[in-house]
Amino acid sequence: MMFIGQIKLEPGLFGRIEGRMAYIFMTEDKKRDAQTWDPNSGENAIIIQPGSNRIKAPPIDIGPSLNRRVKKRGTISYLIEPREYSVKLKLGEDAEYITEYEREDWDEITFKKYAKALDGNKIGGTPIFLQGDEFPKGGPWNLLLQLDSTKVPFLINFGDSGIGYAFISMDGKKAKFLWQCL
Repeated sequence: MMFIGQIKLEPGLFGRIEGRMAYIFMTEDKKRDAQTWDPNSGENAIIIQPGSNRIKAPPIDIGPSLNRRVKKRGTISYLIEPREYSVKLKLGEDAEYITEYEREDWDEITFKKYAKALDGNKIGGTPIFLQGDEFPKGGPWNLLLQLDSTKVPFLINFGDSGIGYAFISMDGKKAKFLWQCL
């Protein structure tokens, strides 16, 4: 599995939960039949530490990492280069979540304004789904991460202009990952 990232579980964002760090993984592109969009397929994982990790994994010397494409000098081909990234966070407020059903009667301008306010990469907050409401079963859930594949400096396959959504349970003991695309 490809390591996507780790998120510190700040009590100010996620409440008083056992876990202190969440690690997000997804099966790499190379496995063509991987159903990485499905939060229950086993093709992605979020490990919360400390916690009750039930996933067995062998130790490795060099872990999987994110990659970026680098143009090879003097050719039209590209090299894939492993990379590590960090982010600087900016505190903000999101609008309250409004279901797809409740938004049914909105005009296009109202919806676009709502969607724009929730758009982009973020930790916590309110998700804006591309293909309709899709919280994992077994909720309620808090948004852990919203990751827009068109707004990151690395390669990640969430389909055509997709967004990945990581969720953490209210008690902080379970987490699920899924993605949607256009």
